[in-house]
Amino acid sequence: MPSPFPGMDPYLEAPGLWPNVHTSLMIALRDELAPQLRPRYYVAVEERTVQLSSDDLPYATRPDLTVVAAPAAAEPPLHAPSTPATEAVTVEVPLPDVIREVYLEIRAVDTDQVITVIELRSPTNKLVGEGRRQYERKRLELLGTLTHLVEVDLLRAGQPMPFRGAPQGADYRILVSRAPQRPSAQVFLCGIRQTIPPFQLPLQPGDAEPVVALNQLLHSLYDRAGYDLRIDYTPPPPPPDLAPDEHAWLDARLREVGLR
Repeated sequence: MPSPFPGMDPYLEAPGLWPNVHTSLMIALRDELAPQLRPRYYVAVEERTVQLSSDDLPYATRPDLTVVAAPAAAEPPLHAPSTPATEAVTVEVPLPDVIREVYLEIRAVDTDQVITVIELRSPTNKLVGEGRRQYERKRLELLGTLTHLVEVDLLRAGQPMPFRGAPQGADYRILVSRAPQRPSAQVFLCGIRQTIPPFQLPLQPGDAEPVVALNQLLHSLYDRAGYDLRIDYTPPPPPPDLAPDEHAWLDARLREVGLR
């Protein structure tokens, strides 16, 4: 079944579904780009580990402390001498949650130099907490190098990454930062009513730059992965903070295609 939305489906942002969408879309993008970039470049799927702290809830799944009570004993008779407790109770201590995220590196075959990094934002590195702080540090380091950055944000939750001059209020953003043009960069904006804009993948000077049709890629993935089987379109999408006109449009759209 095709996606009912022209561009990004906001229901894919659900915390239980997004990790699968994130990884699958990165792999699909690798498979799409690799044949177009050879023999000059190859596309590497890289992985980083993010260690979450307690302030990254609700993404940390372990409770801070759980106390399991011992079975209740019979009440001692009145005036019976007290005795020290001899049975321990079982508890859980807090542990850091480790999340693994994938991103793409476009590397030159002859030198193995990283030419372009493609990031797809996730709740782990967008919401306030240790995950975002780690991502911001790595992002700032990368922006100080000669490596191009493509940053795709298809999440409405959380604060967008900082850049000056872009209109406010867009649901989704694609940042294309070419190393020689910094601090200037291109940003492509869209909402749930629009298709995701295509963009050119920055490479080395003089090389043909393929157009990344992310909208088509995401819709093809939606159909192949059967995401419609995992989505209930009757409640509002997460997070349920759409503007009234957007909510009205979404409701009408889902009724039009028979999902409400």
